[in-house]
Parts: sequence; C-alpha cells; structure tokens
Amino acid sequence: MAEKLLELRNLKKYFKTKGGLLHAVDDVSFAINEGETLGLVGESGCGKSTIGRVILRLLDATAGEVLFKGENILGFNRARMGKMREDMQIVFQDPFASLNPRMSVFETIAEPLKINKKAANKTELYKMVQSLMETVGLAERLENAYPHELDGGRRQRIGIARALALKPKFIVQDEPVSALDVSIQAQILNLMNSLQKEFGLTYLFISHDLSVVRHVSNNIAVMYLGKMVELSDYKSLFADPLHPYTKALLSAIPVPDVDGHRERIILEGDVPSPIDPPPGCRFFKRCFARMDICRDLTPHLKQAGDGRFCACHLVNKP
Repeated sequence: MAEKLLELRNLKKYFKTKGGLLHAVDDVSFAINEGETLGLVGESGCGKSTIGRVILRLLDATAGEVLFKGENILGFNRARMGKMREDMQIVFQDPFASLNPRMSVFETIAEPLKINKKAANKTELYKMVQSLMETVGLAERLENAYPHELDGGRRQRIGIARALALKPKFIVQDEPVSALDVSIQAQILNLMNSLQKEFGLTYLFISHDLSVVRHVSNNIAVMYLGKMVELSDYKSLFADPLHPYTKALLSAIPVPDVDGHRERIILEGDVPSPIDPPPGCRFFKRCFARMDICRDLTPHLKQAGDGRFCACHLVNKP
C-alpha cells in the first residue's frame, strides 16, 4: 500500500489588503501518496498556485500544517528548510519568466548543483549537467544557449532539468504547459510522466484545464474561491461529478466526437470577492442547484463515497 508523502491539514493563507483579509486558501486538507499525482484544478484566482507556494514555503502559511513524511515543515528553521528544499522543487508556469536571461542553459542547470555542493570538481559538474540535459531531451549543442534563443518547449525542459538536479522526491508543477503550444504540451506531459516512472516522483499538478489533468493525475481536487469543493479519483470524478461546480467545469470540455453531445452548463454572474467572504457556500450566487440553506450555512468537505469527498449540501445533508 502506498504511503503518504505529503499531507495538508486545514491549511490557510490570508493576505492583508486595504479592503480586509483576502482568503486565498481557506481550510484546505488533502494528501498525496508517494509516486502519485494529485491534480489541483479551478478557475484563475481560486488559490491553487498559492497552495503550491505555501507548501514549498515560498509564502508563509497563516494557519494549518504541511506534513512531509510525517513532519510539519512549517515549523522548520531556515537551515533545516534549506536542506528540505532538495526534496521539494517546483516547475513554474512561464518558462521564460522563471529563467535568468543572463545565464546559459548550462549555468542555469548547474546553479543548484553548485550551491548545494553536489559536484567535487568541474569535470563532475559538467557530466552531471550533461546527464540532466539528456534526461529531459535537451541537445548538448544547446549548453551555451540563452533563454531568448530557445522556444517555449526547450525553456520548460530547462526548468524541469533544474528541478531534477537535486534528485527531489516531490515536485509542484504550477500550470507547466499552459503557456505552450498544444503540440509542445503533449511532449512536456509525456516527459513528466516518464520521469515520474523512472525516478518515482510525486507531483502536485496545478492547472485550470481538466482535460489535461485527467491524463496525468491519480486523484483530482477541485477548488473554488479558496475552498476545496470536491476530491476524488479521476475516473469517478469524470464519470459521476458530485459538486455543481465540478459538473460545470466538465461540461465545458469539448467533445471530440462530432455526434457526441454534452449539455453545456453556463455559470451566471461573477466570482465573488475573496475579501472577508460571507457565511454560506461561496458558489451560492452562481450555482444552478442552490437551496436556501446554502446562503447561510457553509458546507464542509465530507466523505461522499469510497475515497470521495464533497463540500455541498446536495450531497451531504446537514
């Protein structure tokens, strides 16, 4: 049986604004088993990227716990967290913005190896960088190239090689293919899948595109305005979505069969403000199945079947 590598318990991240507290992540809990992928989906601004950054402590949590191999890393001091970063890495959304334009491919991949003193000498460093470039499909002739000279796919391969340099166990993939052409997206997704199998990696795959998440995830968590509204294995979620918001997201996926038909669910209204949100369900004003109880009583994530969880009064009767 697979063991938990990462677990979030009641994680919260609030930002102070002039208008009040912005609830970016509000009481989110989930776990990822070793060697598996959790897909985290939702609209822009729902807090999914914030979760990835809080896990890696690029942002400080407001409350809650982040357990890595059973230890709450939010309590680690700087030195201990620095060592922990070898096991936890990130691949960013924009491969150009995440790379230093003044550093060559070789220098970018070599940087974490040099900082953490992983190579005994220049010869060993060169071999390690070449091995990483080969692993992610970068030609040796590109070692002296700079980011502006490369296309998006190659830039993202540099980011992946850099993330792999310290042999991590866990990688946050923050919309790693959303800035790439469709044909390049498939190449990068296939690369990540093969790397996961080869090195036993564990992924948190953040995306707004359910059709992409479906092909890379063991389990899928759906977020809406800082709250997790559904958590399920990918097969059950696509076959029988429980939350109205999940149903709306799935209805937006194009059907490839010309004779196929899926009823499109159009969500009306705007996403409410995450600043000091009122009680009740945050999806209330846009929900096509809302009830009076949803206005005042906040639904909590509860078990709704074998390994499935949902935060909806339609599913979990109060």
